[in-house]
Amino acid sequence: MENWPIFAIGFLAQLLFSARLISQWFLSEKSKEVETPVLFWKLSLLASILLFTYGYLRDDFAIMLGQFLIYGVYWRNLFLMNEWKNRNIFFKGLVIIFPFAIAAYITFFGTQTWDDVLRSEDIAGWIIALGLVAQIVYTSRFFYQWYYSEVNQESSLPLGFWILSLIGSSLLFTYGIFREDPVLMAAHFFGALIYMRDIYLLKKSNKPDPQA
Repeated sequence: MENWPIFAIGFLAQLLFSARLISQWFLSEKSKEVETPVLFWKLSLLASILLFTYGYLRDDFAIMLGQFLIYGVYWRNLFLMNEWKNRNIFFKGLVIIFPFAIAAYITFFGTQTWDDVLRSEDIAGWIIALGLVAQIVYTSRFFYQWYYSEVNQESSLPLGFWILSLIGSSLLFTYGIFREDPVLMAAHFFGALIYMRDIYLLKKSNKPDPQA
C-alpha cells in the first residue's frame, strides 16, 4: 500500500471526471436529450490536471499523452460557451499556469526524467502500445467534438463523441487490467455505462415522432 498517495490522486481525478459525467447525465435525463453543462468543462480541466500528475507518478505515458492532447479542447469549449470570461482569477490562473509549471518541475526538480517516463522498462511493449492506441481513440472523441462545435459555433456533445467514448473506454479498461491499475478500471467501467445511456438518449431523441 506504499503507493496509496499516488492512487489517491488518481481516484480524485476520476472522481471529478465522474462528477462531470453525472452532472451531464442528470441534466440530460431531465430534458430527455443530451445536454452539455458548463460544469462539464470546468471539472474536465481540474480533473485533467490531477490525472496528468497521476500519470507522471505512475510512469504512464499513455495517461499523460491523453491529458496533454485534450487540455486545450476543454478550455476552448468554455470559450465557445462564453463562460471563460466569467471564471474567477484563481481558476484562470490555475488552468493557464499548470502546463508550464509541470513541465518546469519535471525538467528542473523532478526525480524522474522524460526518458524514464517514455521508456517504461518494466512494462511489456505491447501493453504500452495498447495504452497509446486506447488513449488516442479516447482522446479523438474530443477532437471530433471540437470540430463539430466549431462548425456549429456552440459547445455540444454529438453522437460520434459518445461512440468514440465507449470504444476508447473499453480499450482503456482492458489496458487498466493489464497495468493492474484500479483507477483506470473503476473509472472506465462506470464511464461506459453513462456513454451507453447517452447513445440511447441521442438515438431516441433523433427518432421521428410517429404522431407528427
